[in-house]
Amino acid sequence: MPLTDHFPPTMPPGLSERLTTRLPLESDVEPLCDLVTADLHRHTPDASAQRPGLRSRLVGLKSWSRRQVVVVPVRADGRPTTDRPPIGWISLEDRAAGRTNVQWVIAAGAPQREELAGALLDWAQEVGGSFARHRGLPSTQLSADAAEADRDRGRILAANGYSMVRTWLHMRRPVHPGEVTGLPAPREGVRVRRVHRHPSGLPVAQDVRTVHRMLEDSFQDHFNSYRESFAEFVQRLIENPEKADWDHWWIAEIERDGRRLPAGGLVAAAVPARADRGEGTYLEYLGVHRSARGHGIAKALLHAAIADAAERGRTHIDLEVDADSPTRADGMYTSMGWETFARTQSWHASAEAHPSRLLEPPEK
Repeated sequence: MPLTDHFPPTMPPGLSERLTTRLPLESDVEPLCDLVTADLHRHTPDASAQRPGLRSRLVGLKSWSRRQVVVVPVRADGRPTTDRPPIGWISLEDRAAGRTNVQWVIAAGAPQREELAGALLDWAQEVGGSFARHRGLPSTQLSADAAEADRDRGRILAANGYSMVRTWLHMRRPVHPGEVTGLPAPREGVRVRRVHRHPSGLPVAQDVRTVHRMLEDSFQDHFNSYRESFAEFVQRLIENPEKADWDHWWIAEIERDGRRLPAGGLVAAAVPARADRGEGTYLEYLGVHRSARGHGIAKALLHAAIADAAERGRTHIDLEVDADSPTRADGMYTSMGWETFARTQSWHASAEAHPSRLLEPPEK
């Protein structure tokens, strides 16, 4: 496999003789995990990169929907090194039609750090444009995240054409042993159940489709909402097996005219224990069908997840919510015991589709 990607980032003047880029290797996983963790520690001392997820993005299943390079020193013969740890990394995920996620990190002591960041983000524009062209779209939205406290990242993104568009609250709630049975029951006519599963442990297809439909409908009026096809939804589950923890999936049903109809869905996942706290639960998605709002569906789903976490002996439940949610979900979470422990921001830019450089004739 070649180590260099087609049309890699152009290094800034003064760095082209010292640094270059290549495709990620298995041996990059550990040093990049350390690099990302060190970057997180600049603003969040207890944060850390998760090796399994990072490995999947670099060289595993998640890498299939991404185009990415690592920044490494140049060897004497001009080729990229393979035995030196990367000092930078940028990854673009073709998330869905018109949506491209950008993740990047550069070591704090990297030479000409801001110029290097600019070169990588310029490359992101080109890659995003190729994603748009392949999907037959005029452009794609580039989306990058930054901790609110990370002023350095925000400044670099702003200098490279990104705008801060949203703030997200990261909230945590303790779980108490008595909540196994001590929580309020759903309102009359409302039932919460886990997705049905086959003897193999895999879920019944109709239930997976039901959860997808509940989530798609519930988020239509939310910030940056877009339609994700069922095929794309399933592909993300395949790429993220930790999110396919089927006994952490719930469906809420409401009784109408003698029938039980789907009213909402919740997708959660286990959070590994750490030195400073025990195992937890993370709420990935919670959606209530718009026709079922006002019937206590969201609280019934949350109570099911809390009781499950208590039964498993977990210590906390984490989630992320839009600070300006049109349904004021953050207020509901606060009333149920969640508190904000961190804030992150979404930064957006646009990449225009462009003709494929791969189709250009080679220079003579």
